[in-house]
Amino acid sequence: MPLLNTRIFALMAMLYGLTFAVQATEFALVPFSAAKTDQAPAPWRVVGVPGGKIPLTRFSVVDVDGRKVVRVEASKSYGNLVHDLPLKATVAGLRLNWQWRLDEPIQGADLHSREGDDSPLKVCVLFDMPLEKLGLINRNLLRFARAASAEKLPSATLCYVWDDKLSPETLLPNAYTDRVRIIVATGSAKQLGQWVEVSRDVAADFQRAFGTESDTLPPVMAVLVGGDADNTGGHSLGYVDSLRLEP
Repeated sequence: MPLLNTRIFALMAMLYGLTFAVQATEFALVPFSAAKTDQAPAPWRVVGVPGGKIPLTRFSVVDVDGRKVVRVEASKSYGNLVHDLPLKATVAGLRLNWQWRLDEPIQGADLHSREGDDSPLKVCVLFDMPLEKLGLINRNLLRFARAASAEKLPSATLCYVWDDKLSPETLLPNAYTDRVRIIVATGSAKQLGQWVEVSRDVAADFQRAFGTESDTLPPVMAVLVGGDADNTGGHSLGYVDSLRLEP
């Protein structure tokens, strides 16, 4: 499979390997502080490109500043740490809160281009938007990806990224597929090496990103933490903590 098609399929298949009937029984995320080892606690799991064509980003639970956090290190790699949720109606006032720290950004990253489409840190929400709301091409592409992976993959994904080149609140589509929309949540190079607290109104951000396709917030399928440096061939290092999805 050509690299371009592999990359597009990987983005469509962020939930490759997930089974939605696993441990998550509440509309809540298991905290990283519950980890007994250096691996994130279940049901968190690492998901990469199907077939292992690209090295996996490394995720590990470490002690930083007196607390357990997830260390995200990307080196010419791609990967997501995914927490699936029971598929149910989304509650009103849903907010996504977390803290993150970026120590090493990716040199040469440029989210406007495919060659530079890498993010050192991202937190994404995956939605089950009805297929009839998608255009014909996207609808068929998603059906193909779902059939190939044997999973019900997300039809819309909203990613919050740390990008030291773009201004905060910048909104743009992913360079490979418009089924992924990106909002720059933290964008100041002056904040490198510092913990930054983020709180997002998921419904408001979804409307901003996908409002032309849906006037309601679809059910949330999963939340993920990610970092990738496969397109630039670069390296990045950051940390994520206190990730909460709350009404």
